[in-house]
Amino acid sequence: MGAAENKEVVRKMGEAKGLDAMLATMADDVRWTIIGSTKWSRTMNGKKEIVDKLLHPIFAEMESMGTSTTDNVIAEGDYVVVQSHAAGRKTKTGKPYNNTYCNVFKVVDGKIKEITEYLDTELVTAAFGR
Repeated sequence: MGAAENKEVVRKMGEAKGLDAMLATMADDVRWTIIGSTKWSRTMNGKKEIVDKLLHPIFAEMESMGTSTTDNVIAEGDYVVVQSHAAGRKTKTGKPYNNTYCNVFKVVDGKIKEITEYLDTELVTAAFGR
């Protein structure tokens, strides 16, 4: 697949309505790495680990997921880089969580195979603790 097709796969993930639709864009053996030393920072392998150790725990701590806006999308070969920012996000403790992200996706055979997430780690700790 080319860069345009890979951008489309990543776009579908970002616009997915619901967890199942989001997971459908990923390879079964997807790897997701969140940089830093926050409570969420680690490398997770496979959809189940991503759901169990990242998505469900974060969703459980959020009062509002707000919106995410894509600022830039750059693609070359198997890689798609997305710069984005969130607004209107709030934790159940009332803390705002409007982070800025740079995600690097590797797309293989029409599925997201790897995600490396760069974000404001100080904001993660301020919103969610250690």
